[in-house]
This record gives sequence, structure tokens and C-alpha cells, in this order.
Amino acid sequence: MKNEEIIENYPKYMMNTYTRQPIAISHGKGVKVWDNDGNEYIDLFAGIAVNNLGHAHPNILKTLREQGEKVVHCSNIYYNENQLKLAKLLNELIPNTKVFFANSGAEANEGAIKLARKYTKKTEIISAKNSFHGRTLATVTATGQPKYSEPFKPLPSGFKHVTFGDIDELKNTVNDKTAAIILEVVQGEGGIITSDESYFKEVEKICKENKTLLILDEVQTGFGRCGKMFASELYNLKPDVTTVAKGIGGGFPMGAIIANEKVAEGFQPGDHGTTFGGTPLACAVAIASINTILDENLIENSENLGKYFKKELLKLKDKYCFIKDIRGYGLMIGVELDITCFNIVDKARKKGFLINCTAKNVIRLTPPLIVKKEEIDIFIKTIDEIFLEISDQSIEGD
Repeated sequence: MKNEEIIENYPKYMMNTYTRQPIAISHGKGVKVWDNDGNEYIDLFAGIAVNNLGHAHPNILKTLREQGEKVVHCSNIYYNENQLKLAKLLNELIPNTKVFFANSGAEANEGAIKLARKYTKKTEIISAKNSFHGRTLATVTATGQPKYSEPFKPLPSGFKHVTFGDIDELKNTVNDKTAAIILEVVQGEGGIITSDESYFKEVEKICKENKTLLILDEVQTGFGRCGKMFASELYNLKPDVTTVAKGIGGGFPMGAIIANEKVAEGFQPGDHGTTFGGTPLACAVAIASINTILDENLIENSENLGKYFKKELLKLKDKYCFIKDIRGYGLMIGVELDITCFNIVDKARKKGFLINCTAKNVIRLTPPLIVKKEEIDIFIKTIDEIFLEISDQSIEGD
């Protein structure tokens, strides 16, 4: 089917829960994708920071085929060698931890909240305003953006929100009922918002003083996205619990709760479970994805090309007065404007680039970690042309 036919028929069969771009993705290779009309795009969004290895990476395809011929799913009532191998690999990345496998970031965060309450025997969870932790009823309540939670009231109790980066407000909010503080190192959906090392170190200190768990939501920032395997490494943080998903599976649905050994004992048989979490296929693909990131030095590529990308974007900031800020780490970059950016996303797509607008005025750039300098250069030239067009229209409007 062509794009138009697919788009026209969606409302007949699909719930209207997304504002979609007017193309249907047919296939991809590397950092490029094609739609059903045969149009080619350079993908600088990577499925919301999921496709760290790009599209159709040979290591992922090989693993899908080989494991698919063995066994795709078995219940967690049985042992699963691939789970053990992946858990050991994750333990090498974050030592002295144990893992629970899930299917998504929301499920990982939901499980982490349950674990925190079970382990501490406390009830309250503190998260940050402007955060995003998922779409389940508990995680949408933890999410510090009322637009996501307001339609679903009454919401679960026991959740509080503080200003991200305001350590005094956090100190005044923590009490003897606080089970955990859950934070993103970089607020992705909130607009690529960062804070500094001193803030996070103070958060760690507050958690220790109050016997409160620190949960770091690395769903979007993990597996090389920020120029480190995990964004916690940017500040040498030691969370009690890390939640991951997105980039762990090279595009295959996968999530995990990674807790230190002591906290992990909070879950006992019957406390938590999943039907599909940690299937042999999901674990095999995650192993292949992580090993490829390591073997192909993609963390280093993320760090180096991220710095280059930001440097080139900063040149545009000097050129256009409506660019307010360039921020982020590695290949997780936000371009904040003092105008909305939805129109810019449309213009970029028509010129062959897939990007994202979040928080209404922040262009979110999360390309695959395999992106090359030449592809960044082409985008910089294109976005420069788009910005120039916008600037000229603004002058004409005056």
C-alpha cells in the first residue's frame, strides 16, 4: 500500500492515541529508512532513542534468525540460559547487581516503584517535575507532567513532584515515608533538560541520610546514548536501582530493573512477575546489541560525534536569534527555540530527515550510534536552510 492509503484507513481500525507524521515506514538500513512511497530519509530520531544500532544491523538479524529457529518464548516458570547470560553481562556493566527482565521502560519503572515500597516498607515516591517515566497508571503519576496524568484521575496516592535541579525543595519534601527518589539524569521527553554533578551528588547524600532508595531512569539515556554506557557514569553515580529499556534490545522490545544485591532481595517469589519479560529471543537480541555497542566502539562514537554535532549546532545558535540553547550529552541533543518546532519537523521530513519536537519548542536529536560525521554535516546544512527560511519569513512578517 502507498502512504496515502495506509493513512486514510488507520482511523477505521486504530485507536486515535498518537499524532503521527504523514508517512508509513517500509524498511530501513543503517541510519536510513524508506517509506511506502519509496522516499528516503536519514533517521535522526531512531525510534525515540531505541535503534542505537540503526536499522537491520547484521548482528541483530543474525541473532533473530538463529534464536528464532531454537525457541522464541518460554515461561519464566522455567530457567532460561539466555537470561542468565544477559544478567551476567549487565552485572559486568553495573557490578554487584541483580536483574528483573521486563518488556518496556514503563514496566521497568513500575517494577522499580514496587520494589522500593516492598524493600523500604515506605509508601511515598518523589519524582521531578517535567519528567517522564511511562504510561501505566503508576508511572504516569510519577511522570511530572500533568498533561499526561490529568485525564486519568483519580491517580494512585503516594507520589510527590519537585523541581528538577532544586536541591532545597527536595530536602524539604523528603520525609520518613519516602521510599525512593526516581530521576532521569537527562529529562528526555521534558526537553533534554540536564542538571549538574553537584545536584545529583546531593541527591545521593539525601537518599543515604534518609534510608531512601535512589532510582535512576536510564530508559532513554542508557547503552551509549549519552557518550557513556549509562548516563550515571557522567557523574559517577551509584544508584540503588537502574531502569533500562529502549536501546538495550537494538529495536526489539526489552526492559529491565537492575538493583544492587541488597535491594534486589526485596523481591521474593510471587512478589512480581511477567509473561513475556526476558524471553530467550529478547535476551539473545539484547546480548547481541550490547556486545555490538562494545565491539564497534559505539560509546566512543557517541561521545565524539555528539561533541561535533553540538559544536556545529552552536554555530547556528550564533547565527539565528531564535535558538535559545543547545544541550545534552553524546547523541542525545536538544535544540531549544523560542518558537514552536512542529513546523520545523515537517520541513525536515520533506527534505529527507526524521527528527522530533518535544516540549513544544525543543528539537530532539537522538540518531543511531552508528551515525557518521558526513550524515551530521548534511543535516546541519539542511537545518541551516530551514532556519534561514524561517528567519526570512519572520523578517517579511515584520
